[in-house]
Amino acid sequence: MSNTDQAPRHQDLGVDGSAPAASDAEASPLPLGVGGPARPSFAEVYGGHFKAVWLSLRRFGVWERDLDDAAHDVFIVVHRRLRDYDASRPIRPWLLGIAARVASEFRRKSQHRHEVVSEDTEAESARLPAHTPAFGIRADRALDDKQRRKLLHQALEALDFDRRTVLVLHDIEGHAIPDISHALDVNVNTLYARLRQARIDLKAAVTALTTTADRGQP
Repeated sequence: MSNTDQAPRHQDLGVDGSAPAASDAEASPLPLGVGGPARPSFAEVYGGHFKAVWLSLRRFGVWERDLDDAAHDVFIVVHRRLRDYDASRPIRPWLLGIAARVASEFRRKSQHRHEVVSEDTEAESARLPAHTPAFGIRADRALDDKQRRKLLHQALEALDFDRRTVLVLHDIEGHAIPDISHALDVNVNTLYARLRQARIDLKAAVTALTTTADRGQP
């Protein structure tokens, strides 16, 4: 059964440490642990954040057929790097920073392939619990019909990956730029510049897609 036929599933991640490495994503710099609040267990992180990671991988442009594998790779990295997680900082940006690196690898591997957003996967993602971000209502919750959600994903696909990443993390997931900076190890000013341009690019992409759709109507 394909990814479009079922909800994202939890997988055996080899939590005894025997699972294979998730390639270059694991080597990326990640926040180091410091004193303070206790770190959550891997089981708590996996159970509490799997769906958010899966959805974000999709927004980062991972093909539908690769979503479960990409989520699997994210949590392999999480398991091996959890001891380095700074528990004084919010965990979601840290997790999605890892997801962004994994997504980048999957996109490089899949450049020769082309897929479209399917109605089954749209319905599937709509059934997942909504994440309430730090800044207001999640952007794509306002897209209350299937066609508009599909338009958003098509428009995101037109964006440069680095710009798309910060737009997803800030405008859709609702994370603060300083937290995104810490998670991605990217300068705050650089992220603000990428975000400004991403918003411009997204608006242009939505306009272009809408115009094309209107011209195709009888």
